[in-house]
Amino acid sequence: MRWGGGRESGNIEDRRGLGPVGVGGLGVGGVVLALVGYFVFGIDPSTTLSVVNGAQPQAEQQAGFRGQPKDEAGRFVDVISTSVDDVWTAIFKQEGQTYRPPAAVVLYDQSTGTGCGLGQSAMGPFYCPQDQKVYLDLAFWRELETKFGAQGEAARAYVIAHEIGHHVQNLLGATGQAERMGARGAQSGSVRLELQADCYAGVWAAHAPEVSGGQVQLDPKDVEDGLRAAASVGDDTLQRQSTGRVAPDSFTHGSSEQRMRWFRTGVTTGDPAACDTFRGGSL
Repeated sequence: MRWGGGRESGNIEDRRGLGPVGVGGLGVGGVVLALVGYFVFGIDPSTTLSVVNGAQPQAEQQAGFRGQPKDEAGRFVDVISTSVDDVWTAIFKQEGQTYRPPAAVVLYDQSTGTGCGLGQSAMGPFYCPQDQKVYLDLAFWRELETKFGAQGEAARAYVIAHEIGHHVQNLLGATGQAERMGARGAQSGSVRLELQADCYAGVWAAHAPEVSGGQVQLDPKDVEDGLRAAASVGDDTLQRQSTGRVAPDSFTHGSSEQRMRWFRTGVTTGDPAACDTFRGGSL
């Protein structure tokens, strides 16, 4: 994957090395964290919700270093998140709208305070709609490779693009629409939200080369790595690994086949309108 010459916006809040701080309040964001816990590690959302509810109340969030990271891992996140924002800026402009990037992409270790509650690395990467920040513990890259078998920088880029896709949904109102539809089940609002974010990640991959002037781009093998990452975190795959059986009624993110299909839809069409998972009919 090519990214070394990509633009860095410095929209990074680096909290690595700082101690964890819990914050009170659950709200909509807490539900999102619970679903992400299931997305990444197959954790029952109710377990994550109980953890969030048990966070220290009303503690201050720590402010990390704002700007461009110096290490390669941090620079990668900066370049990819900037590329994703640049693509959505261009798409919104074509529609006569103004795109507002996430408030920050937060890099942290183990746990940190968020606008949605106590964020923990066991929840995996997540987006908090309350403070409009993406949270990422870079140790997840090792989990992505060793636990899920999704290797390569493109798999990591897919994760970043997916999480910023949730920010796009928040701006466009899809997050609220999903909540009104319910959070569990094969045709639930949660599944529709996650599959749309997968599709949005594909839209980014399709437009990244032209928007970045060729400085950020994925070749066909990179796209396959992204598809492998999407497949590795399908509900059916995670359930089979954790319990040995598949229960579609408890799906929150969609099957491996669905996640791959919607990511591929974004890549092949490059059209956000093709990512309308909320239209009638089955997914």
